[in-house]
Amino acid sequence: MALAVHERLGHYDVLGPLGSGGMGEVYRARDTRLDRTVAVKILPEGVARDPDRLARFEREAKAIAALSHPNILSLHDFGEHGGTAYAVTELLEGETLRERLAGGPLPPRKAVEYAAQVASGLAAAHDKGIVHRDIKPANLFVTTDGRVKILDFGLAAHLEATAEEQSNLETETRRTDPGTVLGTAGYMSPEQAAGQRADARSDLFSLGCVLYEMLSGKRAFVRDTVPETLTAILRQDPPSLADLSPPLPGPLERLVFHCLEKRPEDRFQSARDLAFALQALSGSAISGVGGRVPGRALAFGRLRWLWPTVTVAALAVATAAVVALARRPANAVGARRATFVDIALPPGVQLVEPSFARLSDDGRQIVFLGLEQGGTRLWLRSLDSATARPLPGTEGGWPVAWSADGRRIVFVDAREVVLKEVELATGAIRALGGLPKGAYTGDSTGSWNQAGDFIVNWGGLLRFPPSGEAATVAAGPDAALGELYLDGPQFLPDGRH
Repeated sequence: MALAVHERLGHYDVLGPLGSGGMGEVYRARDTRLDRTVAVKILPEGVARDPDRLARFEREAKAIAALSHPNILSLHDFGEHGGTAYAVTELLEGETLRERLAGGPLPPRKAVEYAAQVASGLAAAHDKGIVHRDIKPANLFVTTDGRVKILDFGLAAHLEATAEEQSNLETETRRTDPGTVLGTAGYMSPEQAAGQRADARSDLFSLGCVLYEMLSGKRAFVRDTVPETLTAILRQDPPSLADLSPPLPGPLERLVFHCLEKRPEDRFQSARDLAFALQALSGSAISGVGGRVPGRALAFGRLRWLWPTVTVAALAVATAAVVALARRPANAVGARRATFVDIALPPGVQLVEPSFARLSDDGRQIVFLGLEQGGTRLWLRSLDSATARPLPGTEGGWPVAWSADGRRIVFVDAREVVLKEVELATGAIRALGGLPKGAYTGDSTGSWNQAGDFIVNWGGLLRFPPSGEAATVAAGPDAALGELYLDGPQFLPDGRH
């Protein structure tokens, strides 16, 4: 049902075709009411009268209408004219990512930039309870100014939909869209391939497939037939990216394969976490420039999979520097030669994010975050001891501060989003209080005063009284203080300021 030039759909004047395919016909048009150029999409003639396709067309319009984000295609209008249903969206100038990849892989920096934009758009969709379920290069559009837009929410489902409801939608789409499975099977998550319920983490797997392809120029899972492709998604890992030329930064390869974990619980747990991780990579590991990533991006769970296995020497250097300064006489003049202490990690334990390590005030003990096969927890090493020991009950947390007497460690329990302290002599753990969810802004450190109050930076200064009452806000972000990137608030000697 091709539209002629200057044919009218409501108050939209058709100017000419933009493209067509099994998913729809798209035209450039002028909005005569607002005098702007838009894109108008209608269903192809062969399926325009199919009730299932009409329902999907309307479902896609409603999904896009619920979203407002710079990385998601904007919907202006939806209507029907003369028996023709149409959707009006912003007019995009550029090309799909599928067309862009026809020229080969992208530079790592550009691939990470595009993936970060998609993750940001997915985070907005997931916040509205919408899972896209069909992230692939053909559904990602790169505008002429470098912005990536997520297209085609026709397969979108609400996060609260049951597996049966999602499966019914999938079956309906496959029946009415010949070839759709061939076009998307290589980007399905394992749970989708198995006919199980898809959630936000399913989109992250698909985005991992796209990122893999942007970096390598090859699809992560491609076989001769659809069943073989789905089997590969369920049971096999894609080829390593280590042999690319030029070599891919190790942290980036680890991020890609973290997205491609078979079990949803092993992947990034939210698109926002993935977006933070990608943004941090774009400014550090990809450029090859050393230095520390801004604190906002270092929340535990966001970057723990980005860092390479850090050698013992890295932690030793940081520790020795502080120890050397702590031992330096007050009246010393000039530089002194530093000595280095080797802090051996137990077998099978990896150091997670060096900046999370905390040195006691006397410089004799260090607590760090260690990763084992079963997960992460705090480890304690005394410089007088030959080995480090784990701190039971600190699983899923990261250290914040030592007490002045060196007998307790305050840590964040990331699972419960609660601030806790562990008594080193007894192993007893006490909750100091809950933390505002989603407010974390940097590497949190804090201090006690003589009355037992603890103050910490968590999107603002929070004070935890020793009585166990709820945390009170000592200061919050405002124009004068910026975003409070505080690297360790400390009480003054009076204990009140």
